[in-house]
Amino acid sequence: MSVNTKRKEKNKTDPKREVIEAGIMLLRMHPIFGNIFFDYSIDITNKERMGKESAALSDSKGHIYLNKDMSLTPREWAYTIAHCMLHNVFGHFEGEKMPGYEKGEDGSRRHIVSCDKDLWNLACDIYVSRFLSDIKLGSPTFKSSVIEKYKGTDYDEIKIYERLKEEFSGEVTFFCGTAAVHTPDMMGLEKPLFYDKNDPYDTNEYAEGFANALAYSVSWAVSTAGGYNYREKRTNAAEREAEWFINHYPLLGGLAACFEIIYSAHECKKYDIEVAAVDVSEAKIYINASVPLSRLEMRFIIAHEYLHAGLCHHERRQGRDPFLWNVACDFVINGWLEEMRIGYMPHKGCLYDEQFKGCSAEEIYDRMVTDIKKYSKLAGFRGVGIGDIIGGNATFSNNTGASSLDDFYRSALTNGLDYHKSHVRGRIPAGLEEEIRALMMPPIPWNAKLADWFDVNFKPLEKRRTYARPSRRQGATPDIPRPRYVSEHKYSRTFGVVIDTSGSMSAKLIGYALGAIASYSAARDVPYARVVFCDARAYDAGYMSPEDIAGRVTVKGRGGTVLQLGVDMLKNAKDFPKSAPILIITDGFTERDLKVEREHAFLIPKGNRLPFKAKGDVFSFSE
Repeated sequence: MSVNTKRKEKNKTDPKREVIEAGIMLLRMHPIFGNIFFDYSIDITNKERMGKESAALSDSKGHIYLNKDMSLTPREWAYTIAHCMLHNVFGHFEGEKMPGYEKGEDGSRRHIVSCDKDLWNLACDIYVSRFLSDIKLGSPTFKSSVIEKYKGTDYDEIKIYERLKEEFSGEVTFFCGTAAVHTPDMMGLEKPLFYDKNDPYDTNEYAEGFANALAYSVSWAVSTAGGYNYREKRTNAAEREAEWFINHYPLLGGLAACFEIIYSAHECKKYDIEVAAVDVSEAKIYINASVPLSRLEMRFIIAHEYLHAGLCHHERRQGRDPFLWNVACDFVINGWLEEMRIGYMPHKGCLYDEQFKGCSAEEIYDRMVTDIKKYSKLAGFRGVGIGDIIGGNATFSNNTGASSLDDFYRSALTNGLDYHKSHVRGRIPAGLEEEIRALMMPPIPWNAKLADWFDVNFKPLEKRRTYARPSRRQGATPDIPRPRYVSEHKYSRTFGVVIDTSGSMSAKLIGYALGAIASYSAARDVPYARVVFCDARAYDAGYMSPEDIAGRVTVKGRGGTVLQLGVDMLKNAKDFPKSAPILIITDGFTERDLKVEREHAFLIPKGNRLPFKAKGDVFSFSE
């Protein structure tokens, strides 16, 4: 067979498949089923797999299998698919709703006894068919007279099952489902579902989605009657999921209200977005419409992008590698969302690793920089080597004037947390709550942190009592020792300062840092500091008083940086105490294997970072 012939056969349209797709389109246009359609996976198969008389089968995981060889009209296909969807919505796969359900003596063991699975399937089929008949959706594939005698407000699935069991001691000769006679259309009833009642998130997601869709349908009907087109407000699946946060999830509802959802394959292609991204400065979330996502996967992704903005990850990068920092934040957020059970993790672009559970983004980043080659190849929601955080540092205009958009995000997330907890709306990981609380706390200035460092290393001078002999002999009783107070010798209180004199650090910036050091030294009775200038070589400036450090330091060097030389110079100096701490002032562009074997701290310009994981404190200073 030639290549052209194969291509022609490939391009041939399949009439039966087209009829099925027409039925699917009717269902997607429905005000209720169109909003839950993405929760299900549709698989168009053939009669060899399902049997030639079965139109559709479904299971508890939302999979619906359609027999393309069945000759049904589009309205009949819409009816058939909706029938399968409602089995999940009404919980027909749940063990606690099935007849014969019993608990063990300890209350934990759950099992089914004396339940005819085929008869239960038929009872559920009758219940679903009655519902579809009431809402007049599509065209049934069987005679509607079958369900007439089972109509009644008190006839639920259990009562229908009991009546069927009384009336049919042998085989049932009719069906109301989507499979053939004597063939269940619900697969997997032998392993029913059980949900944990103590877990508010272990619930029937299909029932929840149907309730939301029903509420949306009512809102749409009322608004349309009032002359307002409700569909124009939320026209796609992504926007409807964003609305779910506003109506049902207060933690992120405030953020959801201010973000615009861009659900477009064209826009995503323009910005190289494979799945999703968030533009913080424009308050926009981009989702690629060409990527097949279920409703719950969409919900997970939108929550992910909300948290990037609300936790101000763009602002907290502080000179770190943009992509690696984005990846570190992704690991943290996805771990939280998995714990909170918001939607389902999508297979594409979702970064999750159990080893990072409980770690902060900063901790994860420090671990990742030790193997940059490995982690730089990861693919997030935007793609390989590119983060899904775009923009930052914008302003938000409201009735009270313009304020920082970051401040608005912080406020929305903090208020959402308070409402969420006060109304007991579900679990929130401790790490996430700590980060949200920390957002509204003003950051501690670097010089205040430096002051605390001095307090730890240099306790205030205290007088102590001694019975040593006085230096001046007493005339009457020179041999009698008398108590007196003495102070600690000031010259035992000192520290080292290693100053990086190369790179991007200006003399003005170095002087500003040294001025702060000098002021805290004087305030804590530290008379001298040992100063070492360091670039490609180390220059020992000797001991200096706080006044000399503040005003008369001459910066030497300006070559390449090797800080280890300065640290070793202090370590080997015989006149420098072994217990004295060291302050290292650097721009961060230095060796990756610096070793400091005593108490120490780093001062680096704000926005820069060290090329290694520091063991001492790190203060990011600025003018």
